[in-house]
Amino acid sequence: MHRGPYADGPPPEALEVHAPPLGRFGLDELRRMLLIGFVLFAAVLRSCAGWIVRRRGRSFATAASEGVVEGFDQLGPTFVKLGQLIASSPSLFPAPLADASLKMLDEVRPFDAATVRRLVEEELGAPADEVFAAFDDVPLSAASIAQVHACTLPDGREAVIKLQRPDIAHRMNTDLRIQYFFATKLLSRLNFAKRANVIGMVEDLHEVTNQELNAALEAHRQSSFRDHIGAFGDNEGITAPEVYWDFCGPHLICMERMRGVPMDEFDRIAELGVDGELILRRGIKVWVEAALVHGAFHGDVHAGNLWVLEDGRASYLDFGIMGELPELWRDTMREILYTSTIDQDYRRVVRAYQEVGVIPDDVDPEVAGPAIAMVMEPMLTQGIGAVSLGDQLKANLELANQYGATAPKELLLVSKQLMYFERYAKTLAPDYVLARDLFLLKNVFPDAVAEAAAERGVTLPE
Repeated sequence: MHRGPYADGPPPEALEVHAPPLGRFGLDELRRMLLIGFVLFAAVLRSCAGWIVRRRGRSFATAASEGVVEGFDQLGPTFVKLGQLIASSPSLFPAPLADASLKMLDEVRPFDAATVRRLVEEELGAPADEVFAAFDDVPLSAASIAQVHACTLPDGREAVIKLQRPDIAHRMNTDLRIQYFFATKLLSRLNFAKRANVIGMVEDLHEVTNQELNAALEAHRQSSFRDHIGAFGDNEGITAPEVYWDFCGPHLICMERMRGVPMDEFDRIAELGVDGELILRRGIKVWVEAALVHGAFHGDVHAGNLWVLEDGRASYLDFGIMGELPELWRDTMREILYTSTIDQDYRRVVRAYQEVGVIPDDVDPEVAGPAIAMVMEPMLTQGIGAVSLGDQLKANLELANQYGATAPKELLLVSKQLMYFERYAKTLAPDYVLARDLFLLKNVFPDAVAEAAAERGVTLPE
């Protein structure tokens, strides 16, 4: 049996993230900036010239935006990520640019088979044909940082490898420094860029990207998340791919192969004959337990990372982006969910926010609690098909602003994942009332949930 460099697990130092300075700007950045400028200018010029010849009902702004996005595609992974960020935040950017960026949500161009095989040998110390019983040169998928190839282990188990693109860390950090340079020197003067906080977006992208670039950390998080799923002796309906450490390297993760469909392919899910609402509730329950009990939660649950499997289970995939609430914030989230799900005493929420400095100490919980309840309760009692979690979040933040509250950065990643769950529920379970689902907190507050379930006559699923 092959034993790669991480056969005994990655050493502690391999799990550390060392992001290079974002504010540095040198010769490499200058050369790359000139290339970026040329590529974007040429792409926009071609698109606008085509618009002049054949408009096809498009506006000039649409043609220019399509040129920008074509330039992003040519410039590679960092700009693809930027396009994905724009597409995912349509309210913050001009509509033509946000619409044109939607194509960035599709897969990016893969790198060639010869490079794949060279990198596999560098990572594992032997050619792919010697390490694996079978190896497919054609990738199953290609993303901004890595691509996935099917393989078979020597013992016959089906697996996949996730292999980083060559020299990706240097290229992406160079591009991020250029984006930061333009964000601070130019874009920060434009109103839409100020509204979108482009400087903060690049800083966040820099932090997240350098975490994603650490394959050992991703594999470690994936393995830990998988191990925690069954910590309470339940959750058999949810899983994550097993990491095969014998076949992992500094830039390569080998894992169990999953077969299924993304969570948003609703027709295909129906064809599988599974209970869409139940499987979604089970998936959210595991996510909530990860965030509130175990610490690290999945930070990117778009449909490509949450599959319904052929055997009726669901699986989380791709652990490049993970979040972890500080202990104090974890306690705050527990108080918020206890309130919304079990007893609706919003004075507890006020006190919890005061503990983390979101609401000033001089605000009286006896006054603010009922005020929050008046705003939140009418929305929290409706099915998810009738009310938007985004609207709830907006209303909550607007109310908090009245009391001089500061928007909690720690909750932004949590909120984003809730928005994904909302999207799936609107089709799979439009009458589902997430904020009242005792099942989600079964292992977080076992005694309180059991008591509340008995009082309400509710039977919790397995």
